Amino acid sequence: MKEFMFYIRNEQDAKKSLTEDEHLAFVKKCETYIGILKSENKLVAAQPIIREGVVIKKSGKGWLEKDIKSDRETQVGYYHILANDLAEAIQIAKDNPEFEYVPSASIEVRPIRTVESETGFVYPTQEQNIKAGKKHPIVND
Repeated sequence: MKEFMFYIRNEQDAKKSLTEDEHLAFVKKCETYIGILKSENKLVAAQPIIREGVVIKKSGKGWLEKDIKSDRETQVGYYHILANDLAEAIQIAKDNPEFEYVPSASIEVRPIRTVESETGFVYPTQEQNIKAGKKHPIVND
């Protein structure tokens, strides 16, 4: 299986038009979608992203910071999935409930590089960290 990232993007206020009941139905459909991916062993991780933060950029000798709230569209979540190929990953993304509830939704589907071809460096994964006895992918408590 190959690894893919889904970057979920929406207009900043896209979900404000949903009623409370529609929003609850959306959340429940997302939970079902995640449950299906987990049961098929196709989900590594998935989380919504809070609609606040900054984009930083190196500029000469300093840094520029731009509040993401100034952008019309922003990343609102991600899924890290496993699929046989890009075509399967795209099909999985098309089943995401985001499209049913938010007309402005888009999902960027990207393959993940797990090994550097030039150096053979293997990027750490959650599975490798668990095998190494680490409780958290970055920090060994």
